[in-house]
Amino acid sequence: MPKSYFPNVKEIKYEGPTSKKPLAFKHYNANEKVLGKTMRDHFRFAACYWHCMKGAGGDPFGPGTRIMPWNDAPDEMTAAEQTMHAHFEFMTKLGVGFWCFHDRDISPEAGSLAETNKRLDHIVKLAGKMQRDTGIKLLWGTANLFSHPRYMSGAGTSVSAKVFAHAAAQVKKALEVTKELKGSGYVFWGGREGYDSLLNTDMGRELDHLALLLHMAVDYKKKIGFRGQFFIEPKPKEPTKHQYDFDAAACHAFLMKYDLVKDFMLNIETNHATLAGHSMHHELEYAVGNNLLGSIDANRGDTLIGWDTDQFPTDLYDCVMVCCSLLKAGGFKAGGLNFDAKVRRQSIDPVDLFYAHIGGMDTFARALKIAAKIQMDGRIAKLTGERYAGWSTPLGRDIEKGKMNLAKLEAIALKNNVDRAPSGRQELFENVLNELI
Repeated sequence: MPKSYFPNVKEIKYEGPTSKKPLAFKHYNANEKVLGKTMRDHFRFAACYWHCMKGAGGDPFGPGTRIMPWNDAPDEMTAAEQTMHAHFEFMTKLGVGFWCFHDRDISPEAGSLAETNKRLDHIVKLAGKMQRDTGIKLLWGTANLFSHPRYMSGAGTSVSAKVFAHAAAQVKKALEVTKELKGSGYVFWGGREGYDSLLNTDMGRELDHLALLLHMAVDYKKKIGFRGQFFIEPKPKEPTKHQYDFDAAACHAFLMKYDLVKDFMLNIETNHATLAGHSMHHELEYAVGNNLLGSIDANRGDTLIGWDTDQFPTDLYDCVMVCCSLLKAGGFKAGGLNFDAKVRRQSIDPVDLFYAHIGGMDTFARALKIAAKIQMDGRIAKLTGERYAGWSTPLGRDIEKGKMNLAKLEAIALKNNVDRAPSGRQELFENVLNELI
């Protein structure tokens, strides 16, 4: 029987809004139906391996602080096995149905790629057994193409062809193990695919190389029969000055240019949206409007701190907007809601991991009910329709159908001499939103 790494935590249960127990859900009731679908199915909650089990609490000014008993081992492979047991114990007690990982999260790198792959195979075999034992599924896998010094100038965009080849080999292996674990998808996150200075950068060539790597991955996916969805994750900066996957629109343009849009959807992260100068709502609405919303990394940033703080999502307003967009998109197909978030540096005890996830899951549960209420109430949709009512007139319909030209529109404009558009009524919209919240 494996050791328990959370011996004082029992299964987290739903106890309702009146409960005062810190280790209980107040709003997230997995089996409760909202708009005909259970909360469990709406969210497809996932726990990320890198922050949960590997994030030690370090920052640019100091090393890690967290107490992580699963790291107490005579060698790094024993620690890797213990960490996998700890993660599945955590997920089972929390009640999430999915997990996510990078290859180097779950298995440490060895002195050669061949030995590294052997280590990964060993841990993947253990993960597969634990998935079967618990019923927990893999939401998506990915390759860490950013931590090792070889990737200091990128992976797919590296100045070194040999580094590109190593990255390709790593992606190949990561795809194989994701398929073996029956992952719903695979994420490409270009952690260092960007530049610090254009003086020493051939941007066009780097983008061409990145597209080549993705096309190779698409081809290999088909070859091995992996049916999971490919996702690409926008991130604007940090650690590089500029990353090529800057935001949802930049990713869309890249996918369109290189004929990849049919093979990829977007995995959008809240903190990346704010680093790009957008709201998460903006990024999601762009993705929904272009049929690109695939999966969500749920967290939040600190508007006063200029890096990726990855805090747990407890802002109700933000989560309501996320849920509104998710409902508009018709829900997840292959993706889910992954808590790409880490406990704070001063939250050092293993139990703090539970408090953090409970808070995020409860916040989203409340947000989902509010988003459903907004949809059923209909006032915001009605008010929006009224703003655009002019486009339902014969003139508006003719413009949208392409029946007008500049000369015809000039004649109409000279006749009407329009003075202004209808009121935006932003304050009324905000009042209705607050009322429903």
